[in-house]
Amino acid sequence: MTEELPHPERAEIRIEAVLHALADPMRLTIVRELSTLPEGTPCGTIELPISKSTRTHHIRTLREAGVVRVRPEGTARVTTLRRDDLDALYPGLLDGILNAPH
Repeated sequence: MTEELPHPERAEIRIEAVLHALADPMRLTIVRELSTLPEGTPCGTIELPISKSTRTHHIRTLREAGVVRVRPEGTARVTTLRRDDLDALYPGLLDGILNAPH
């Protein structure tokens, strides 16, 4: 069984950590993809030109910043965007980032 990972509570999410997590192009790509998948996805299904260990590092950084939630589902870990939390704390931030040209 896959164990539950620690996540910051909504009140613990800090803008500095969120902005740092979103500043990396690979993490931003992950967040853009997750924004189109409200039910989430196993992180390995998002195509990225990086190794599995680097992907794990990026997902962990996003999780620890409070940008994503990772939940066990069978033998997989499903990653979802914490849009509700981010929109409540920082209205318009996520929409601005997701709608920016890339």
